[in-house]
Amino acid sequence: MLDSLKIVLRDLGGLLIIVGFVPLLVLIIPLVFGEYEALKPMLLTSMVYFGAGLPLYFGFKNSGETNLRLAMITASLGWLIVSVIGSIPFLYMSESGITSGMDFLSALFESVAGWTGTGLTMVANESNLPHTLQFWRTIIQWVGGVGVIVLTLAILARPGTGSFTLYKSEGREQKIHPSIISTVRSIWWIYLLYTILGIVVLSIVGIITERGVSDGEILWRSINHCMTGISTGGFSVTDDSISSYGIYSQIVIIILMLLGAIAFATHYDLLRGRIKRFLSDPQTKALLILIILGVSLLLIFNHQLSSGYRSLSAYIFQFISAITCTGFYTADISSWSASSKLILSLAMIIGGAAGSTAGGIKLFRAILLAKGVGWRIRKLVSTPKRVLVYKLGDKPLSNQDAFEIVNEAAVISFLWIIFLFLGVLVILYCIPDINPVDAFFEVCSAQGNVGLSVGITGVDTPPPVKLMLILNMWIGRLEIIPVIVLIRSLFGRIR
Repeated sequence: MLDSLKIVLRDLGGLLIIVGFVPLLVLIIPLVFGEYEALKPMLLTSMVYFGAGLPLYFGFKNSGETNLRLAMITASLGWLIVSVIGSIPFLYMSESGITSGMDFLSALFESVAGWTGTGLTMVANESNLPHTLQFWRTIIQWVGGVGVIVLTLAILARPGTGSFTLYKSEGREQKIHPSIISTVRSIWWIYLLYTILGIVVLSIVGIITERGVSDGEILWRSINHCMTGISTGGFSVTDDSISSYGIYSQIVIIILMLLGAIAFATHYDLLRGRIKRFLSDPQTKALLILIILGVSLLLIFNHQLSSGYRSLSAYIFQFISAITCTGFYTADISSWSASSKLILSLAMIIGGAAGSTAGGIKLFRAILLAKGVGWRIRKLVSTPKRVLVYKLGDKPLSNQDAFEIVNEAAVISFLWIIFLFLGVLVILYCIPDINPVDAFFEVCSAQGNVGLSVGITGVDTPPPVKLMLILNMWIGRLEIIPVIVLIRSLFGRIR
């Protein structure tokens, strides 16, 4: 047990050391905007990360190789500790200024929402935040979109099975290269490339089309919205999210959201010129089909409504924002019909591709569940002597393998729904007059790491609801199993 604990502490230490450099990257912002008092909380945040990480990493550096169980414990604790320490800037800064921060629970909520890429917020007016805090919210979503463990592996990892085990513990399995180190580094190069291109394109489009906004403000918005768009995070630096953008800028944002929701391995095929392979990816095809279906349903259920925000462009933007788990908005969703909210809720539950920055149960599992239903029906209506062929894409599967992967997807989905309804019950108990559809929508948004809200989340939200939504965001980012492994280990021995 002691040896296992040393492995977990070493890996946690390495993670905290790498994350400790993130606040240092933010230091340029208070210098540029003259917010010198903001240097203190950012330096303090970095010092706490380093102060916790350095002794753990170097004290237990020669510990053994991790296994999947220990890696899951590391991932669960790591995301929680990173979020707790990451709340320090929010304790010092808020809409009221640099010296007046949030209460601890609101600060923790904001930090968890940022690191998990959720986008639900305690902030009513993002434009009133100090620039330093605006960018802190942005960068933690940008790093969290790929994953803190993926970042750690890209810098500190050594070749070996332990690296893949840690990579897998964060809900990723797809490999771009045989080497996991090469895989995570390729992921970061792709991510950086899209981020830079997105900032450039969004800035150019904004300068050409956005009137009444200074070039400096357009650049600032482009940097932040591109980073939170490609990471499918959804934090904004404007009070109305993306509503103030023109149609051309919104189209660029839509492209960024879609890129963030497509698997990195699929992007690698695209960048290598394998267009046919990119377009034939099952998750990418499913994403496009679901967008067409979802927008069509929104039009069918709301065709009788003629309000301006019910336009086709609003439906397209909001459905893509929901299924990519980004959380940007261009319309007042709280005033939408119950059927529209349920359609968006279903999109948030499904989410984007496995191996992307998006949340939800993932398109891959949705595809598996749909195929599993078809396979089961075929098996029931077939004669005993008939030989059934099971295929996933172009890959043939044995009967055992086919139903094993379906069962795995079903278990994750079942647990996902249990925690979803637990969150709904907490909201309905603490806010008795709330509409059950709104409660369902808000928890889907939290657990799917989306960030769309119908007005339940805010500074005045009851503390039990804040705590429950924090749990929903945490387990949603880790896909539940690592959190369950951690909880079980707390009541038993770490093996």
